[in-house]
Amino acid sequence: MGLTVLFGIFALGLFCGMPVAFALGLAAVGGFLYEGLPLFIGFQRIMSGISVFSLLAIPFFIFAGELMMQGGIANRLVRLAASAVGSIRGGLGVVNVLSSMLFGGISGSAVADTSALGSILMPVMKDKGYDADYAVNVTVTSSVAGVVIPPSHNMILYAVAAGGLSVSKLFIAGIVPGVLMCLCLALVAYWVAVRRGYPAETFPGFKALGIATIVALPGLMTAVIIVGGVLSGVMTVTESGAFGVIWALLVTTLVYRELTWDAFKRAVVTSVRTTALVMMLVAAASAFSYLLALYRVPDLLAHAVTVLSDNPFVILLMINLILLLLGMIMDMAALILICTPIFLPVVVGLGMDPIQFGVILMMNLGLGLCTPPVGACLFVGCVVGKVRIEDAVKTIWPFHLAILAALLCVTYIPAVSMFLPNLME
Repeated sequence: MGLTVLFGIFALGLFCGMPVAFALGLAAVGGFLYEGLPLFIGFQRIMSGISVFSLLAIPFFIFAGELMMQGGIANRLVRLAASAVGSIRGGLGVVNVLSSMLFGGISGSAVADTSALGSILMPVMKDKGYDADYAVNVTVTSSVAGVVIPPSHNMILYAVAAGGLSVSKLFIAGIVPGVLMCLCLALVAYWVAVRRGYPAETFPGFKALGIATIVALPGLMTAVIIVGGVLSGVMTVTESGAFGVIWALLVTTLVYRELTWDAFKRAVVTSVRTTALVMMLVAAASAFSYLLALYRVPDLLAHAVTVLSDNPFVILLMINLILLLLGMIMDMAALILICTPIFLPVVVGLGMDPIQFGVILMMNLGLGLCTPPVGACLFVGCVVGKVRIEDAVKTIWPFHLAILAALLCVTYIPAVSMFLPNLME
């Protein structure tokens, strides 16, 4: 009955339009009162949930991403991608994917990727004869790279929710799956472009490519500083995030000179708002997760899954389907905090490494960001591209299939995500 009360209050809160963090917190309070537990235990869980040193890196990553979006780094990365692959048939679609891989790997945010690159590339694609729905679909789905390719603040959330996994291993585990996913999306973008008869751009020459690379190099160095500092062991995740912010400030103000005072204030306000939302989710989810453990939800789920099938292949497929469905209706950060303590024991029992499951979780929930009814990236992309959501959804399925193909490879071929982390040992 207690579990019914917990999930009933949570579902009711979501149905009434309550923010996810508030719904989680209210459900946790209801669960504590029903069980007769002192509320100070819930307060202790909240404080312990947000008193994790690794979480300090999240505001730095978010702020660095906002600075780069406001300071002109995205423009340079787009020019680099256009110089490199723009001459392919339907090249602007492939440029979009490559730009997302570069910018997403720096900003770590799928929504920021959609907003920044969408505002730059979508008008150009339309002017060159590309359909608006194609421009939106490519931009939205390729933005998932931002949550898979390091640095990703969502991976830090997963590391905390999983009980303190190595963030550096999670970061490096996302590189190959992220690149694989972008390659699949680029192939689909090319295939759709050929079917629709989109044009190819003229190759600007190796000199122009070299100039674009040099100009974009200071921006690309942000990712090198953040990821390289963590992987080399020279800096902690938090320290690398702080150095990333300092570097982004130097590049956008002294090198590119595009970060105005108004843009800086917008970056600060957006970063503070996003950080506050994430921390509220972490706090509420910590108390909620305590009750999930009290009610033995992971054990019950493991039993339910094994009753349906004892085949690991089928069990992993069911978990993927559940995560995909949840990703369609709930916020990504909240799902990471809720689903990790539920599903992680199940997959570990099947012999899966927690690092591999982290990448699987990111890809599943990332796909949810570009899938209705609650796909944040899909909504942002449609607003920027001035396309109705219904029109975009009708033609987005080939790009969803591309992400699903990469997801299945990561799920059933451990080496895809674990090869690089294993080299670190």
